[in-house]
Amino acid sequence: MWFMFAIAASACFGIRGILYQWTSQRPADRNLLFVGVYLSGIIVSLLLNWQAKQPWNDGIELGILMGMFSFAANASLYRGYEVGRASVVAFFSALSPLVVVLAAYLLWSEAPGVLQGVGFAIVVLALVIVRYGQDLRSGQLRGWSWGTLAMLLYSFTDLSSKQSVLVGASMLPVLTMMFVTGTVLFLGMYVADQVRKSRGKKEAVNDTASNLENQQPASAATAPDLTASAAWTMRRTLLWGMTVGLTNIAGMVLMLNALQEGVTGIVSAITAMSVIVVILYARFYLKETMSRREALGILLAFAGIVVLRLAS
Repeated sequence: MWFMFAIAASACFGIRGILYQWTSQRPADRNLLFVGVYLSGIIVSLLLNWQAKQPWNDGIELGILMGMFSFAANASLYRGYEVGRASVVAFFSALSPLVVVLAAYLLWSEAPGVLQGVGFAIVVLALVIVRYGQDLRSGQLRGWSWGTLAMLLYSFTDLSSKQSVLVGASMLPVLTMMFVTGTVLFLGMYVADQVRKSRGKKEAVNDTASNLENQQPASAATAPDLTASAAWTMRRTLLWGMTVGLTNIAGMVLMLNALQEGVTGIVSAITAMSVIVVILYARFYLKETMSRREALGILLAFAGIVVLRLAS
């Protein structure tokens, strides 16, 4: 059953990645968007726990650590989509299973079985092949640094999630703590950004007044275009973030269920296959070209999933 949970989590995270990429190309406030994402997680977690009545026991403080790592990872991934190619960012961020499987072995002596190891190797090979295409060979690695940072931070999030399972912390209270932490951090960034923008506007007003006094009107070319950004109001951005957050909370619940019985590195590898969803979106919606090598990588990924299914 853990295998199906991991597959479903991968699908949810893939949809989340598509929504992140799509939104990153719109004039929506990034921090406010993530406030909505995490606020949605809080609401859903509390509603689910209202029914499940899971206790707030020892270990739920790990949710704070998960929230900090998740906050930094999501911010890095979103920034990567803003400045780089979607496929490149997705590739580097999807290598987190390599870190997870090594850390799980060092921390908990947790190693996959022989057949699971074969499946894991095939999946990782697929992740490498699927994006070792023209982008990497030609040096078009825009966004790779943000993707790599997201990879490390998502690895730490997975490891913290597994630790919460090992200590017997209740899943829904842990998730609540995680989303509260993320909400507070992104809200803090949003407020700080608004303060910075307010100061910038005051400086712009002072510069305009100075230009008028010197009879040097400000250039029209430097005036900001507020038409597009005006459409993404605070309310719309927050509500859209809460909508995107439904895919995030669904993926986290499914992943934590998978981690209860599955090998940490294998679960991480399966959930990382969400990159395939993003790459297919990049190919068919964004019209990014897909080489035979990339198609081979996708086929290998599915082959690896089949092997892991047989091993589960």
